[in-house]
Amino acid sequence: MTLKQLRSNTRAQIILGLAFGIIFGFLLQKGGVTEYGVILGQLLLTDFTVVKIMLAAIVVGMIGVFLMNRAGFANLHTKSGSVGATVIGGLIFGAGFAVLGYCPGTAAGAFGSGALDAAIGMIGIGIGAGIFARLYPHLDRTILRRGEFPAETIPELVGMKQGMVVVVVAVLILCLLYAFEVLGI
Repeated sequence: MTLKQLRSNTRAQIILGLAFGIIFGFLLQKGGVTEYGVILGQLLLTDFTVVKIMLAAIVVGMIGVFLMNRAGFANLHTKSGSVGATVIGGLIFGAGFAVLGYCPGTAAGAFGSGALDAAIGMIGIGIGAGIFARLYPHLDRTILRRGEFPAETIPELVGMKQGMVVVVVAVLILCLLYAFEVLGI
């Protein structure tokens, strides 16, 4: 199947998305971040496993998306953000995290591992997403557009080429991960 055929094949895209989601959940589970104790340790700042895995995922994803975009395998479509959207999103995410003890990714991984509390949380995530979708038109007209950011991407914001930002951020994250290892965090 060619790239052009893949882009127009919705079924193949859904299957690939599902496959990569399952792989991501499997890797989260293998990394130990679907365990309630590890997440609680992160929130109490006594266990930084979640931060290490997420930073590593950010580096891999950032470089992968950059290379796929550069090679023409992906087209990036950005949407400008705002303070209002960030605050609302942060409050919803934080409240769900505080009540459930999982973020959406770790909840899905824990659910896949058979955790009953995560299964209940996944139902709550679905209900919450439905409520947000229902309220979205009103929120978009009012709160979500407040304090729009001056640029859509970090490279635009800092006035640097995309590749340079990828290199700088990757190096900073790798230095941080190295520091975690040296300090035994």
